[in-house]
Amino acid sequence: MQITAAVFRAVGTPLTVETVELDSPQGHEVLVRTVATGVCHSDLHVVDGLGRFALDKPFVLGHEGAGVVEAVGPDVTTLQPGDHVVACLSGFCGTCRQCLSGHPNLCTGGIVNRPAGATPRLSQDGQPFQTFAGIGSFAEKMLLHENSLVKIAPDLPLDRAALVGCGVLTGVGAALRSAGLHAAQTVAVFGCGGVGLSIVQGARIGGARQIIAVDMFDGKLAMAREFGATHAVNSMTEDPVAAVRALTGGAGVDHAFEAVGNATLVRQAIESLAIRGTATIVGVLPPDAMISFPWMAIRPECKVQTSRMGSNQFRTDIPAYLDFYRQGRLNLDAMVTRRGRLDEINDAFRAMKAGEVARTVLLFD
Repeated sequence: MQITAAVFRAVGTPLTVETVELDSPQGHEVLVRTVATGVCHSDLHVVDGLGRFALDKPFVLGHEGAGVVEAVGPDVTTLQPGDHVVACLSGFCGTCRQCLSGHPNLCTGGIVNRPAGATPRLSQDGQPFQTFAGIGSFAEKMLLHENSLVKIAPDLPLDRAALVGCGVLTGVGAALRSAGLHAAQTVAVFGCGGVGLSIVQGARIGGARQIIAVDMFDGKLAMAREFGATHAVNSMTEDPVAAVRALTGGAGVDHAFEAVGNATLVRQAIESLAIRGTATIVGVLPPDAMISFPWMAIRPECKVQTSRMGSNQFRTDIPAYLDFYRQGRLNLDAMVTRRGRLDEINDAFRAMKAGEVARTVLLFD
């Protein structure tokens, strides 16, 4: 079938909205009509040539998608037509060592894409297209393995539920799962885009007594306060490490999170830790990024760790986080600061670079 999709062809060039061919679902595949998709920094990293994803061009970006199941392959057991679903790039096999040890977000099974040599899911004039992170949500329809999807309640708004497929899952999970934050601990979040604001919300839900938001845009700091930050530091006008230490009485924070993918911010997060504190790197850095810091800058028995997609078990985490939304504990409504259509994708990237939005959501209905 023919569908419309936003296609990436070259680094540094705008995406183009084109007609592409989508195959029918096979095996464990599910055909989803896309209703909404978030625009994530990882997509922008690819456009700017900063991503670490080695995909052949051309391909369809987007990985924060939600929609309605239209058809399923003969081997699908978890979904049926009419189901409302959220896509997640943490597709899992269920049988590899990581899956069996309770870490499906680190799955090494590689079953969510079609095998090499198979008919491509997406193509144009016989040329195969790739999909970003195995999703490709900048398209009217998505053809995905069922283990890349989770069913959600049909009354939940899909333009907000889409965000939980990546940015919110990553940020809230970084606080509640990866970092293991405890009630009454102190937190600093370096970078207050969609992921950083989700970390702020996760820290608030987890009971942090002090949440310090650090960013270079006053607008994002104002949003961070709305989402639960107790203090805000503009890194353009003051030294963020000194400010964090001053706000904590010189002690530093129990948890510092880097949410941009910037080596300077990683160092600042490490330098802001308290004794036995933990720095969690959530942002995606360039593959050749180097991180260095003076030995005396790190307090005794501190830890530096990474977090991949909030250490999620998305089949249970996404419904749980959407329950937080129902209860008024997770604010997804204010996370969506702009809505648009697929042909506005390049302006959505511009607004992200300018710090104008927490998240743009593109709608298809």
